[in-house]
Amino acid sequence: MSGSFGAAAVSGSDQSRFARWQLQVREASIQYRISTRWIQLVLGLIAMVSISSPQFVWTLFTQAFQDSLHATLPAIQIAFSILILVQTGLSPLQGYIVDKFGARLPISLGCLLSGIGWIISAYATSLTGLYLSYGLFCGIGTGLVYIGIISLVVRWFPDRRGFATGLVAAGYGSGAALTTFPIDMVMRTAGYQHTLIVFGIIFGVVGAAAALAMRMPTAVDVGASEPVTSLESGVEPKQMLRSSVFWLMFVMMTMMSTGGLMMISQFSAFSRDFGVANVIVFGQVALPLALTVDRLTNGLTRPFFGWVSDNIGRENTMAIAFLMEAAAVTSMVVFRDNASLFVVLSGLVFFGWGEIFTLFPSTLTDTFGSKFATTNYGLLYTAQGIGSVLGGPLAAFLHDQTGSWLPLFAIIIAIDAIAGILALAALKPKRRAYSAMYQQKGANG
Repeated sequence: MSGSFGAAAVSGSDQSRFARWQLQVREASIQYRISTRWIQLVLGLIAMVSISSPQFVWTLFTQAFQDSLHATLPAIQIAFSILILVQTGLSPLQGYIVDKFGARLPISLGCLLSGIGWIISAYATSLTGLYLSYGLFCGIGTGLVYIGIISLVVRWFPDRRGFATGLVAAGYGSGAALTTFPIDMVMRTAGYQHTLIVFGIIFGVVGAAAALAMRMPTAVDVGASEPVTSLESGVEPKQMLRSSVFWLMFVMMTMMSTGGLMMISQFSAFSRDFGVANVIVFGQVALPLALTVDRLTNGLTRPFFGWVSDNIGRENTMAIAFLMEAAAVTSMVVFRDNASLFVVLSGLVFFGWGEIFTLFPSTLTDTFGSKFATTNYGLLYTAQGIGSVLGGPLAAFLHDQTGSWLPLFAIIIAIDAIAGILALAALKPKRRAYSAMYQQKGANG
């Protein structure tokens, strides 16, 4: 009897130790998953910063390319247009490549291509050489990295998709703030060719090194944190393209891209026409000060509104941000003669615009799942290419025809407000109905 009691006691003690061991293993596994995904996010942020300079410090090289190639500014600017159009136009193909081969190889290749584009452009002796190097190579490279990293983080952070996407998008939106002054300093002392070569090598190597440690998450990595509203199995691109929800998002992103890219591409021109470009504000010339403030707010808005959308919903956040954008543009136009307010309000304008690169990929993945997230977002991202045409050459043409910037701003204010209303009045109920339909279809087998 006593022997049986002792055996039972030993058995109970062993079971207790085994249970504690299981709990420790489970906690260690959870901590590992958490640390791994944040490491992946940091790596993505590093790669995003490494490819931000081709777009955001381009303006520092335009005069040097003009002098070297004996070309006009409009001819030089075509290289920048090629970069943007290639980056957005090839995004569906680039998304398919990332979905097919994973994140590591395409993102590494993209970082290297972007750096090589800078290096080759240093030796360009013709406009064609500049278009192929800075335009084509950097466009393909930055597109692969941007699409690849966005698709990576939406998979690693199904529970904080907006915030995580916003963080890496901020790396692209304001990462060049870290390199602008070093690049400018090296250019002044060693010339533009040496600068392109040195920084092209640095950006390519640093970005590729970060990418080599990236990987797509497994089911074990993300655990059971996938929101119930997400379509876990994923909707194929061809099926997504038949959905009115996608096309509504496409129209809304085109509308918001048009206004923001008009502000970016025409900012110097309309600030000069308003007579505020060269006014001293807070001890600085208004135009470069406004551009610096805008770059910072364009980056900060992405994680901020991503975090907000994780807590109050995507469409509610869209409505707040888009309507704020309309109000900010209105205020900037009303107070356009006041240089100080112009600087402050332009920062608010970009704070209300840059979040589209967080909200739309998050909303798209919430709606159509993560399995084909890269290809699906690549298709949506082409909306920015349309916006670059509408907000760039067509906006400039409208200004030349009317002789005023005010009709353009009236259009931008209107489409921003309409996009904000559509978020609540159309997108929200459409997404809810689509999710219910998909879940019902799954329940019926």
